Amino acid sequence: MGKISMCFLVLIALAIGRNVCEAAEEIGVYELKKGDFTVKITNYGATVLSVIVPDKNGKLDDVVLGFESLDGYKNDSVYFGALVGRVANRIGGAQFTLNGNTYQLPANDHGNTLHGGTKGFGDVIWTVTSYVKDSHITLNYDSHDGEQGFPGEVSVFVTYMFIGRNKLAINMQAKPVNKATPINLASHTYWNLGGHTSGDILSHKIQLLASHVTPVNDKLIPTGEISAVKGTGFDFLEPREIGSKFNEVPGGYDINYVIDQTGKGKHISKAAVVQESKSGRKLELWTNKPGVQFYTSNMLNDTIGKGGFVYKRYAGLCLETQGFPDSVNHPNFPSQIVNPGEVYRHIMGALMEGLAPSEMAKAFMAMLLTMTCETYVDFTGLARSLCWAYEALLNLRGNTFFPNFKGLSKSTVF
Repeated sequence: MGKISMCFLVLIALAIGRNVCEAAEEIGVYELKKGDFTVKITNYGATVLSVIVPDKNGKLDDVVLGFESLDGYKNDSVYFGALVGRVANRIGGAQFTLNGNTYQLPANDHGNTLHGGTKGFGDVIWTVTSYVKDSHITLNYDSHDGEQGFPGEVSVFVTYMFIGRNKLAINMQAKPVNKATPINLASHTYWNLGGHTSGDILSHKIQLLASHVTPVNDKLIPTGEISAVKGTGFDFLEPREIGSKFNEVPGGYDINYVIDQTGKGKHISKAAVVQESKSGRKLELWTNKPGVQFYTSNMLNDTIGKGGFVYKRYAGLCLETQGFPDSVNHPNFPSQIVNPGEVYRHIMGALMEGLAPSEMAKAFMAMLLTMTCETYVDFTGLARSLCWAYEALLNLRGNTFFPNFKGLSKSTVF
C-alpha cells in the first residue's frame, strides 16, 4: 500500500442538509469535494461521473470510466456509473409471477430484461433533495405503477456522502407505496485503480470472499444452481491477478458471487479486495447484500470515453453488490420482493488499508451528534434521510466491522 491511499466508504448514508433543493427536471452535475478527494454525480441516472483520488505518490487520477459529456450517458448502453433498477441484473424471459399475477417486462437483452428494462432508473432524471458540496448529495426518484412493467409505486432515494477525510458513503433505499414489488438496486461503476486511461485491469489483483457462484446459461440467466468455486477459474478466495485464469473463463467474468456473509444480511460483510500495484491503490468492498456481480467489462468495444480516450475490452471492472440475478424466478434464491410498509435497504462499503475500525466508529458516532430521533416515524424530506442513517446504525450491533459498537435502541435520544 502506498503512502497516500485511495479510500471510499459506501456504508451508511446520512443527509444532514442545510440546502434542500427544489424539485427540478433539469440535468445537472454536482461536485463533492473534500481535500484531494473529488466525486462528481449527475442527477441523470443518479450516475457517478468521476472519482478522483491520489496514488502512492500523491498523483491524482480519475479511477472510474465514463463519457466526456452528458450526451454520452443519454445514449449509453454499458451503464457507466449508473444507479440501476428497479431490478438490477437480469430477469429471465422478461417476466415473473407475483401474487398470482404475471408481469411482462421489456425484453432488452436477448429476450430477457436487463437493469430494469429499456428505460430503467439509470435512464431517468432524479430530483436532488439535498446538496452540500463538502458533505453530501441526496437524490430521489418516484417510480410509477406499471413503469417498465413492474407493479406498484416506489419511492427511491440514494445518498452519496463524505464521512471523515477520505471516505464516501452511499446508501440506497426504496419504499413500495401500494403494491408488493421486486426491488434490487445496484451501483454500476466501472473501476480502474490505475486511472481510467491506464489500459486494462487484467493485472489488478482481486480477492472475492465468496465460496460459491450462481452458474448461468448462454444468455447469462442463472440456472438456479449454487456451485462451489474452489479449484475453478472462478476461485478468487485468495488474491490473484484477474487475468491469471482467463483461459478457463472464455470471454471474461460476468457472474454473481455468493458472498460468505458474516453479517447474515443484517450487518455488512466484506465482499472483495482489489489492488493495483503501480499506483498503490487498494479498494475493500463491504455490503449487506448476499451477492456481488463481478464483471470485467467484456462488452466494451472501442468505446470513446472521457477526453476522447478509447476504452477497449477489459478497461474496467464492476463489483455490483446485489440480490441474486433472476431471483424472482428462482424460489431457492433470497427473495427481492418488498411489500408496502417495508423498506428496501442496500448498503455498500469500501475501506482503505490502515483505517482502524475504532477510527471509523468515532466518525459515525460524531455523525450521531447531529441527529434527532424525533423524526424517526416521519418519512418525508430530510427526516427520511436521518431516519435511514439511524436505522442503518441500529443494524451495526454485533458487527465484526465495529466489534465494540453495542448499538442503539429506537428510544435513544440524541
